[in-house]
Amino acid sequence: MWDATGKSVFKDQRTLSFDYVPQKLVHREEQMKRLIMLFRPVLSSDFSQNAVLIGSVGTGKTATSKRFCMDLKEYGEKHQKTIDWTIVNCRQRNSESSVILQVVNHFQPNFPDRGFSITEMLQILRKDLEKRKMHMVIVLDEADVLLKKAGPDLVYKLTRFGEEKVDGREYISLVLISQKNIFDLLDAASASTFKRTNAIEFGKYTYDELKDIVAQRAELAFHDGVMGDDAVDLVAEVASEWGDARFAIEILEKTGMLADEEGVGSISVEHVRGAKAEAYSSITESKLIDLDRHQRLTLLAIARSVKGKAFITTPEAESAYKVACEEYEEKSRAHTAFWGLMKDLDTLGIVSAKKSGPGISGKTTVIKLLDIPAKVLERKVTQILDGE
Repeated sequence: MWDATGKSVFKDQRTLSFDYVPQKLVHREEQMKRLIMLFRPVLSSDFSQNAVLIGSVGTGKTATSKRFCMDLKEYGEKHQKTIDWTIVNCRQRNSESSVILQVVNHFQPNFPDRGFSITEMLQILRKDLEKRKMHMVIVLDEADVLLKKAGPDLVYKLTRFGEEKVDGREYISLVLISQKNIFDLLDAASASTFKRTNAIEFGKYTYDELKDIVAQRAELAFHDGVMGDDAVDLVAEVASEWGDARFAIEILEKTGMLADEEGVGSISVEHVRGAKAEAYSSITESKLIDLDRHQRLTLLAIARSVKGKAFITTPEAESAYKVACEEYEEKSRAHTAFWGLMKDLDTLGIVSAKKSGPGISGKTTVIKLLDIPAKVLERKVTQILDGE
């Protein structure tokens, strides 16, 4: 029977939601500075401003836009400027009418979803903003979906919203978020408002950056001492293949859930591997079947040696490999050939084999499992070897 009273590793699981925005975004300071610089006229002169955020999935575009808008609104309140914001996901609302309807719903939640033209809804929005003497930042997330399906007309209307000024005010600023450069999807009139210098690039996160992000979220989400540095490092290592913070956060939440399922009260590297295997496993039965016998023996040795550890070194792996060869009555390969077997597994994406860095004495190779818990991998490889 389900028991909700058991002790959980989670302190605040909400902080691992994709909708949660930390007070400080790690490694997006430069993008925040650019947005602040671009939007100064909104605060100083009641002028509108527009920006384009471009980058692949999981690079912090949406979170940065939300954090910026929240901070802008708070700053405005402190300086007698009424500013608000709303975000529309254009993959979910990919027609012009559904986009503008959601914006109108920000002020009128019960506004009917049919019976009004886009022009009429824009007029209603204008009256709401004029009545409140408010400047609104509209964020169109995945804007390229809207532009491809409906064209640039709505974007053009929103960028020209300020042409009918009242009391010298402009009432709408626009932020477009896209995985791809969207300037080719804008017509000349709209593109002239979105200057190319207003485009802010979001590069993929590096391993070191992801490690900081994972450490921050782990501190927010878990009780003190629940997650060690080895587990944090492995989450970052797994996600660094894509440079994707969303994937890192997804794995992080799953590690906590796996730890709670076992009732162990702490998160280990094995939980990380289990979370990775559930979230996105690139280890497949066919990969293991396609390995030759000595590659399998090498993988078995690594799986046995790495259980409970974040990584092992080449000497540890080679020693376990010799034991596995003896167990399966195979003559072990020489050191150079064994190194080649390890590199084969690294190339296939089954293990990570990299030169050791700071904190490890001597020059050796650090071997990690990224995709699957060691005990699961050991069982799978053993089944194949025994079946031969």
